[in-house]
Amino acid sequence: MLPKINGLDVCRSLRSKKITIPILMLTAKTTVEDKVEGLNVGADDYLTKPFAFTELKARLQALLRRSHNQTQTTLQAEDLEVDPLKHTAKRNNKTILLTPKEFSILEFLLRHQNEVVTRTQITEHVWDYNFDALSNVVDVFVATLRKKIDSGFKSKLIQTIHGVGYKIGKK
Repeated sequence: MLPKINGLDVCRSLRSKKITIPILMLTAKTTVEDKVEGLNVGADDYLTKPFAFTELKARLQALLRRSHNQTQTTLQAEDLEVDPLKHTAKRNNKTILLTPKEFSILEFLLRHQNEVVTRTQITEHVWDYNFDALSNVVDVFVATLRKKIDSGFKSKLIQTIHGVGYKIGKK
């Protein structure tokens, strides 16, 4: 139901080229026949709309765990190491306890390392589209996160880019 080409053809084309990336079909087609066809053309998973974002995230994490091409699962910035599959964070080998929202923000920043990430992008990633983007909740969570990962360390990892957002990476 994509413009000009359907998802089945995209999947079929990728698999015919021996591209083995995990494929999750996210679709409004809900019949058993649709699901079977999607899986038979090479999809690794099939999720119908409407869906819960928590289920989507769990399915994506499961696909990444099963992926044969995934050799490194951890995200790093200097001495900070985050493992999204194990849901752990460490700095200088010291475990950092994070709430699910803090972890999600940190993971998002690390996946966009050396890029400026806006508050809106963080809001869309961590909260749903009904969230009030004008509130300062992102700033509050980042401040708490900053205390947890930077406290006691000379190098401060999370940078504020005034008027824009945040980033982790080289200054």
